[in-house]
Amino acid sequence: MGSLSPAISSKLLLPTTTSDRTSFHALIRSSFPCRGERPNMIGVYKRTRCVASAEKNSKSAIDFSDPEWKTKFEEDFEKRFNIPHMRDFFPDAVSYPSTFCLRMRTPVSEEFAQGYPSDEEWHGYINNNDRVLLKVIRYSSPTSAGAECIDPNCTWVEQWIHRAGPREKIYFKPEDVKAAIITCGGLCPGLNDVIRQIVITLEIYGVKKIVGIPFGYRGFGNKLSEIPLSRKVVQNVHLSGGSLLGVSRGGPNVSEIVDSMQERGINMLFVLGGNGTHAGANAIHDELIKRGLKVAVVGVPKTIDNDILLMDKTFGFDTAVEEAQRAINSAYIEAHSAYRGVGIVKLMGRSSGFIAMQAALASGQIDICLIPEVPFELHGPHGVLKHLKYLLETKGSAVICVAEGAGQNFVEKTNAKDASGNVVLGDIGVHIQQEIKKYFKEIGDPADVKYIDPTYMIRACRANASDGILCTVLGQNAVHGAFAGYSGITVGICNTHYVYLPIPQVISYPRTVDPNSRMWHRCLTSTGQPDFI
Repeated sequence: MGSLSPAISSKLLLPTTTSDRTSFHALIRSSFPCRGERPNMIGVYKRTRCVASAEKNSKSAIDFSDPEWKTKFEEDFEKRFNIPHMRDFFPDAVSYPSTFCLRMRTPVSEEFAQGYPSDEEWHGYINNNDRVLLKVIRYSSPTSAGAECIDPNCTWVEQWIHRAGPREKIYFKPEDVKAAIITCGGLCPGLNDVIRQIVITLEIYGVKKIVGIPFGYRGFGNKLSEIPLSRKVVQNVHLSGGSLLGVSRGGPNVSEIVDSMQERGINMLFVLGGNGTHAGANAIHDELIKRGLKVAVVGVPKTIDNDILLMDKTFGFDTAVEEAQRAINSAYIEAHSAYRGVGIVKLMGRSSGFIAMQAALASGQIDICLIPEVPFELHGPHGVLKHLKYLLETKGSAVICVAEGAGQNFVEKTNAKDASGNVVLGDIGVHIQQEIKKYFKEIGDPADVKYIDPTYMIRACRANASDGILCTVLGQNAVHGAFAGYSGITVGICNTHYVYLPIPQVISYPRTVDPNSRMWHRCLTSTGQPDFI
């Protein structure tokens, strides 16, 4: 997932902090107060302490005895999910007819006799009052699989969020715009696809000054040279993996970033990254508003872990699942071809097991799937090793898929942290490999164990067709949102529709697999594994 950069000063997130540059770990705690918990979605009945605590800070507890509780909840939801607009902070902000019209094929120039071209007959614009329904399943009981209920009776409550797309009015003159794009955190399939579509869409609006800031937030602090971008530059960049702009973790504090933006004349910033990077984008947005600067900051969620709240999926995830198939198939062939063979594949997923779960479902070759959200024991009568013994006796071979964040209670703890402040995880894959060899050696019937870690192969490849489409639409909608005057937002897909969400609502904590969800139950049905407790 994207990393929370030391670039982000908690001075803006924590009013009690006075230093210009605070520790990264303080910011992690301020942005993800319950990172270690495994909550369900915001606003559900039988919530974990994490969600309850997070909601307590944003609104008072719901009194279900109040006959008006449903109306009050809907009003509070609408308030929390209202997306910031330029006119909220600059009441005198001027709007202009949109320069985005697909019936006009000539390039936009600065010489319009009547201002900006507008085709009143073109019905391709989104109305500002258009909404998308956040939840589409009406659960009848909290005990239903995957139920997300607000009250004990699972009362149906409509929760609407803003539809993404081009608006008829824009709040920036294209000739006055200098747009910048940054990619933060680790690599992810589809980064170049999003960059390409942002550039192409900006040019359709008429923007001439488009730059890339190299190496994420660090590019602002190190005064690295901007990378000029145009359709010609990005035309074929999506055919390669990685990032045209480079990625990094860490960087300067928010004040320095905004200073650099002012010096460069940037008034549109597109930030590609995960939870942490989005926390940074939100802090930058807050600082810009505090300084009275009319700048649009729009995020595009990037994480192959698929751990961004409220969204169907994030770009790169489908490609990661597809690429994982090659590693799983190799592990299967190794295991199936050996006498008492065991194949182990470790996939990415620090706190969320979506890749491991979906990859196991897609392959049909996994016998045991281990994810961070579901605890397990290695030893004992119900442990993984006991079941593995059964598999070797009955099938002759077995394949295990494990997420990198699973079973961290079995590996040696470390105080080491990466540049983003994330604790460096112990290698659960190697640990399981060693434990399997040790266990079968002790019972006098050794197993042939092969371990595959395709982590960096998966994230460095180009996006597949599914992700390519997702990246295209996300990039286009990011530009539409910025020109429409929105800032401090991110764009995503919800119930197959594209939406704008306020950044604070999607970075409260990482999205995780619900062990009572139908998808996890489908995975268990596919693998045939028991509970390992």
